[in-house]
Amino acid sequence: MGEGISEQTAERRSLRPVALSPEHLPQALALSQALQWPYRLEDWAFALALGRGFAVEIDARLAGTALWWPYGQHHASAGMIIVAADAQRMGIGRALMEALLADAAGRSMILNSTREGFSLYKSLGFVERGHVHQHQAMLTHAPAPDPAAATRPFRAADLEAVRRLDHVASGMERAVLIDALFGIGEVKVVKRDGVVCGYGCARRWGRGIVIGPVVAETAAEARGLISALAAPHAGRFVRLDVTSACGLSPWLEAIGLPRVDQVVAMTRGEPPRSSAHAALFALASQSLG
Repeated sequence: MGEGISEQTAERRSLRPVALSPEHLPQALALSQALQWPYRLEDWAFALALGRGFAVEIDARLAGTALWWPYGQHHASAGMIIVAADAQRMGIGRALMEALLADAAGRSMILNSTREGFSLYKSLGFVERGHVHQHQAMLTHAPAPDPAAATRPFRAADLEAVRRLDHVASGMERAVLIDALFGIGEVKVVKRDGVVCGYGCARRWGRGIVIGPVVAETAAEARGLISALAAPHAGRFVRLDVTSACGLSPWLEAIGLPRVDQVVAMTRGEPPRSSAHAALFALASQSLG
């Protein structure tokens, strides 16, 4: 053995992930802007406050990020996984994901993969379970209300029912996420026979407004919630990320929100078990799920 450590070993050590901190976020924003991802600094701060993140630095410069969010003791979501263009093919993405998975302590993990990340995630044990369609545009006119779904503003007394409904639909314990989203967004619910059977949230995000999550028992109720949440934002940029299984894409196209992209929904470990009685139609975001 020669003196010191090999160049390859030194490189691996220099790329060891560290905790992502609020001080990293201005550089993290620059990484996402380079990919034309629409995050604002406030969106990065919100995501980090909800979960945990890892970073790789090269010469004190942020070269990669990965975040994850715990949903109870058994599930989690991962996202905001970025490697700088000039730091590709150095093993940074794998190092970040391995650190993230170890930190998640055996939880089943969901994520939504771009084309670029698919091979890495597959090699780490993630399997494909569907697709998510990204719909967005300047909303030129308010969608017509759906008479099949009478919506009203969320009230504090609805909270426990909404949490239970979300758990049934997503198969995950997401009370912390719901509370955080409701703290910054506009929320509407659908009640039938005195029981909350659907809810939706709209909030400021990225280039304009994102609508999600949207949970409902029927597609008509999901459309009603989306229409009610979108109506005040005619003339603004509106985005939804909907599951391919929910069947809302043709209707979203018809109201002026075209599909612009598609990502692959993946799971590592036991997939969340959702109920047949309610469905998650629109995600909070591709990262948060």
